[in-house]
Amino acid sequence: MLFDPVPIRSLSLNNRLVMAPMTRSRAIEANTPNSLMAEYYAQRASAGLIVSEATATSPNGLGYPRIPGLYDTEHVRGWRMTTEAVHARGGTIVAQLVHTGRVAHVANLPAGAEVLAPVDGVCPGEIYTDTLGLQSFSPARAMTEPEITQAIEEFAQSAALAIEAGFDGVELHAANGYLIEQFLNPNVNQRTDGYGGRIDGRNRFALEVTQAVCAAIGADRVGIRLSPYGVFNATGAFAEVEPQYLALCEALSALGLLYLHVLDHSAMGAPPVPDTLKRQLRQRFDGPFILAGGFDRASAEVALAEDRADLIAFGRPFLANPDLVERMRAGVALNTPDMATFYTADAKGYTDYPTLGS
Repeated sequence: MLFDPVPIRSLSLNNRLVMAPMTRSRAIEANTPNSLMAEYYAQRASAGLIVSEATATSPNGLGYPRIPGLYDTEHVRGWRMTTEAVHARGGTIVAQLVHTGRVAHVANLPAGAEVLAPVDGVCPGEIYTDTLGLQSFSPARAMTEPEITQAIEEFAQSAALAIEAGFDGVELHAANGYLIEQFLNPNVNQRTDGYGGRIDGRNRFALEVTQAVCAAIGADRVGIRLSPYGVFNATGAFAEVEPQYLALCEALSALGLLYLHVLDHSAMGAPPVPDTLKRQLRQRFDGPFILAGGFDRASAEVALAEDRADLIAFGRPFLANPDLVERMRAGVALNTPDMATFYTADAKGYTDYPTLGS
């Protein structure tokens, strides 16, 4: 089933392999996508669906060095190189939209931007900066309700720019401890107003962002990525995690989204998302369903055959194997990812992985 074509809402995909979003830090000039990035994505256009690396909706959301943005005309022009290159090879690509929230350092932000989050405080841990090396995260300021409204509008505006840039849709990044998940997770979100407190309050920001983006570009071009039980950036499990995510899933399902993308980080050492919760999310979401996290060809085929997902996302295998689809189809060995080059600034470990016959 993995190599069968499949329609999902507004899109017709060549197979069921999804290239998962992966930060690669190659947007070296004013966070603007470039020709090297276009080459990287075009090399991987045989994926049924490419989800771009996390792309900031706002200067305030550029928490890491050299991640791309999608909030001005230069970003649109830069990303158009990628979408045209992918489409020229018969591929399909959506833009993953992110605001990093408190996962940021001021040295990574442009002039005038600031670190914002649901509440005042500092994310535990450290972050890399090009100018200062490894640093503690910068203190974040709690967002006011008008600033929350502005952030929601920025997601919608960025989605509209994504379509202008030629993307086939967008994915909202509500995982990995970034701003949307910061609102979802009570270990971070200690607000006592309408954007915190109980389940409905914590889910509110995610739903309002999704609704605004659907209004801007159409629900059939909007996916969302979730990671219940994720621990990245000091999130972690909490008492109501399952009822909260099931409630969120039901509300998202009612919108008619392009897909729901559920990430299990257990292959990287995090607690697993229970199989029972994955199955419940699958049952309650009326639409295409993507699973991600530690799959190989055999386990992906089993998940599809058991109807646990419609598509399977692969991260590092796509990073190191531009021709992953062809390699998996042929049953041949895969290249090993070079971790030392994951977040560097040039072509090494980015566009120079060998393909079959090269």
